[in-house]
Amino acid sequence: MTGADDQPVLLETRGRAGYLTLNRPRALNALTHPMVRRIDEALTAWENDPGIETVVLTGAGERGLCAGGDIRAVHDDARDGDGAGSAAFWADEYRLNARIARYPKPYVALMDGIVMGGGVGVSAHGSVRVVTERSRIAMPETGIGFIPDVGGTYLLALAPGSLGLHLALTGAQLTAADALLCGLADHYVPSDALPALRDELAERPTHAVLERHVRPAPPAQLADHRPWIDACYTADTVEEIIDRLSSHGDPAAKEAAETLLTRSPTALKVTLNALRRARHLGSLEAVLNQEYRVSCASLTTPDLVEGIRAQIVDKDRNPRWSPPTLADVTEAHLARFFAPLGDDELGLAQPGTTQEVPW
Repeated sequence: MTGADDQPVLLETRGRAGYLTLNRPRALNALTHPMVRRIDEALTAWENDPGIETVVLTGAGERGLCAGGDIRAVHDDARDGDGAGSAAFWADEYRLNARIARYPKPYVALMDGIVMGGGVGVSAHGSVRVVTERSRIAMPETGIGFIPDVGGTYLLALAPGSLGLHLALTGAQLTAADALLCGLADHYVPSDALPALRDELAERPTHAVLERHVRPAPPAQLADHRPWIDACYTADTVEEIIDRLSSHGDPAAKEAAETLLTRSPTALKVTLNALRRARHLGSLEAVLNQEYRVSCASLTTPDLVEGIRAQIVDKDRNPRWSPPTLADVTEAHLARFFAPLGDDELGLAQPGTTQEVPW
């Protein structure tokens, strides 16, 4: 299976492998709805092809795998339309995330360079997740008035201690070693070895190729921050978390507090609730169903449009959040984000067994 070079996702089969290449390098391979559909169609074809034993995901260009979803399109849809296009995109994207997590063949994601938002969704649910010294992984959604989605609240709830909550609220970037520590990646491979690893997957079993190329990762920077992260983020509310961070004494904790004060108050409170709910939902599918409710609700509130405007469209970096303060975000306001959608639910089926996510 091949695709023309101008396709947003290039498809190639070679030997025992099927290759998916996200191919919008000028947009840092940001995902569009047609790209999601094309990936899903390829996964269907390769799942039913006995000659394909491994699927490999990479990104075109030198900057990274994928910077996220096409949020400018979401901005325009929410501002000028009824949000139906964005809701349809998320529905297909979240179904793809769940499919990747359950894919019956090795799904090897080469998470080199920038991997954020939707890029995490198409990579970190895979069965083989490879990071390099160039990897920078993040879920920065609170900075645009949104929450970690694409199964991000599921993945971050699984991180040790309170690391996941810190990453979800601040949007902090992870190095390769940090991603390994937090469970968002499995293997470290130097970036200059990726071309050989990629080519060898066409000829040899995945485990044999990994054995040849995997190296020890450098120390995780986040490991040194666990004491203040775990001490501060166990507070019950966002306000209390910020108070603890501000008064802790560690400069990194104070910096985290200052970052949180720039984020959407609504997004912070919804994210805290979403992660703590994810802990009890158990399965990825159940969490994606919850994230879909939250995402659709975000289309009807002002912060998502305003956040994208400030960060991406006008780039003035001066969002005017509404409500403007944490104190103004009421329980009734929060409840809207988790309200059932009736016939419009995502409705991903639950797996046969569930396991409570450790906190």
